[in-house]
Amino acid sequence: MEEFMRAAIEEAKLGLQEGGIPIGSVLMRDGKIIGRGHNHRVQNNDPLAHAEIECLRNAGRIGVYTDTILFSTLMPCYLCSGAIVQLGIEKVVVGESRNFKGDIEFLKDHWVTVDDWDWEECIGLMEEFIRKNPTLWNEDIGKL
Repeated sequence: MEEFMRAAIEEAKLGLQEGGIPIGSVLMRDGKIIGRGHNHRVQNNDPLAHAEIECLRNAGRIGVYTDTILFSTLMPCYLCSGAIVQLGIEKVVVGESRNFKGDIEFLKDHWVTVDDWDWEECIGLMEEFIRKNPTLWNEDIGKL
């Protein structure tokens, strides 16, 4: 399963290289990545272009989502958690939740299993970004 989190981290780093926020996500089904994405809020001037949303858009319409696992480098926000619940994704694997808590209880209340791996690489990537870009971070993500 680590390979999928590593792919999400690659996505996060792509976002950072593009001048955006380093959050990445992949959607896995049957041991294969079927969607991937990273935060494009800055690059696309789109407040809804969060990593998980971009990942789901890139996966396209796949029918049933109950047999998928969503990997994200950071705990999903309310917007992304709503999409996860709406689509019926039953498991989310998170790289870290120290820098952003999200609302794990919302996900759990809607029968989503959340595994928080607390990976140092994910934590460090966000800590460095937040330190260097506090205004951008607090624009809409960090104010929870």
